Amino acid sequence: MGLYLNSKKPQDNYREMAKTAYFVDKTLLLRELIPLVETDEEILRQAEANSGNKYICITRPRRFGKTVMANMIAAYFGKGRSSSYFRQMKISSYGLFERHLNQHNVIYITFNEISRKCNTYQQYIDRIQNRLLTDLIREFPDVPIQMEDAVWDALNTIYELKETVKFVFVFDEWDFIFHRDFVTGKDKADYISFLSNLLKDQPYVELAYMTGILPIAKYSSGSELNMFYEYTMVTEEKYCEYFGFTEEEVDSLYAEYTKITPKPSILREELRTWYNGYHTKMGERVYNPRSVVAALTNNNLGNYWTSSGPYDEIFYYIRKNVDDVRNELALMISGTPVRVKIREFAATFMNLTTKEEIFSAMVVYGFLSSENGMVMIPNKELMGQFEDMLLKEPELGYIYRLAKESERMLQATLAGDTDTMLQILEYAHNTESPLSSYSNEAELTAVINLVYLSARDSYRIEREDKAGKGYVDFIFYPNDCRADGMILELKVDHTAEEAIRQIKDREYALRFRGKLGEKGRYTGRILAVGIAYNRADKKHCCKIEVL
Repeated sequence: MGLYLNSKKPQDNYREMAKTAYFVDKTLLLRELIPLVETDEEILRQAEANSGNKYICITRPRRFGKTVMANMIAAYFGKGRSSSYFRQMKISSYGLFERHLNQHNVIYITFNEISRKCNTYQQYIDRIQNRLLTDLIREFPDVPIQMEDAVWDALNTIYELKETVKFVFVFDEWDFIFHRDFVTGKDKADYISFLSNLLKDQPYVELAYMTGILPIAKYSSGSELNMFYEYTMVTEEKYCEYFGFTEEEVDSLYAEYTKITPKPSILREELRTWYNGYHTKMGERVYNPRSVVAALTNNNLGNYWTSSGPYDEIFYYIRKNVDDVRNELALMISGTPVRVKIREFAATFMNLTTKEEIFSAMVVYGFLSSENGMVMIPNKELMGQFEDMLLKEPELGYIYRLAKESERMLQATLAGDTDTMLQILEYAHNTESPLSSYSNEAELTAVINLVYLSARDSYRIEREDKAGKGYVDFIFYPNDCRADGMILELKVDHTAEEAIRQIKDREYALRFRGKLGEKGRYTGRILAVGIAYNRADKKHCCKIEVL
């Protein structure tokens, strides 16, 4: 065993993961990979397994289980330690399971590790090569390998002298180095050449499995790494079920949570609101796995996905061309998807200029979700980061100014101060906002969302919710059962009184009370809020009643 060759690191990491309360068994991924290393055609035929391409690259946003699956693959195939715990997992029923358990030489490298004083690409790549060469020399002392050799020369020498020896390569975060400040364009090209020399057309490669955030094609403009099949969440169905949690898996985790948590404080629907919203190629919705596990473990809903400075990270993309994305951003924050042509490889070297490039990059990195040509903010966890950005970035123009008015709008509504509400609505309408024409309901809804932005801190806001005898425009469900709730109905070319009448006649409050009952007995008021706009005189009117 070595640092990279048959390392105990992935073995131990996956074993510890499998012991946790909220572990999800996704070992059936191995059914796709085992046939790729099987050489006996008769055994393959009996197992009804088909061998395919042995070069696989899986790309997903961070925190979507890529490293867990890389650890699993290395732990299953790797020699040197027993992985008997796999016999209690789903893959154990597969016909070729025992034949390949801990029977292969695995080279496992996590490319997001750098030395303590790494200031150049050469230092970075030399560390990797030196560690791998050290492992090979230790494991194959009778093979003439020198530390000065290129790693592919050393591997070819081993292959020539020991005919049965091949290697499974598992590379995690392969694209990490592209995001380091010290890496130049030439360094990136050299790195691609390094991977190509190591893997392409090499007889010692049994299987090459790589993970990352950005697809290989984003960096490899030629044929250096064209042997890889690439699988993204947006463009390929295969492997989708192994990255992210499905509804059924979250149902199982939630059932476990209610059994082992003394005082559960999270509702099942809240997990969906906070962490669901990503879409696979076939339209299945998946959850961010890290956030679900963290929320259940901590018995608390929160922002577990993004790293430090999340709003800055989102604004990094948007500030490349604020003018081009501002209006679509306002619609998405209102909950309205927008049509954008996603360009899978638009974010090359982070040179983003057009709206399509900016939103494409945000989809690749997981800040937005994409389905049927539409992009959207996937869930409440990410929506919170967008809201933080709106309240902190004056460069966003009218969106920023409306967001800053949102706390005043909420307090005026709760106080029944329709004069202040009208003042803010008129301000919103009279800014340079191109949404102020109210040419369609989505634009009016977007403005209302912006002027009530701060309400999301203390309310769960739902649009077009089924209530009573119809669908209400907005319901504000308070997080505190003692606080006031609000039912908000919008009207164009009708009166605010008609909006209030609709709230009463269609008995929207029945749904409101039912929802609140999920977390405890509701003791606050229910406010019926009617907001109307007349396109002829370009005036708003507001009315509030206690139901």
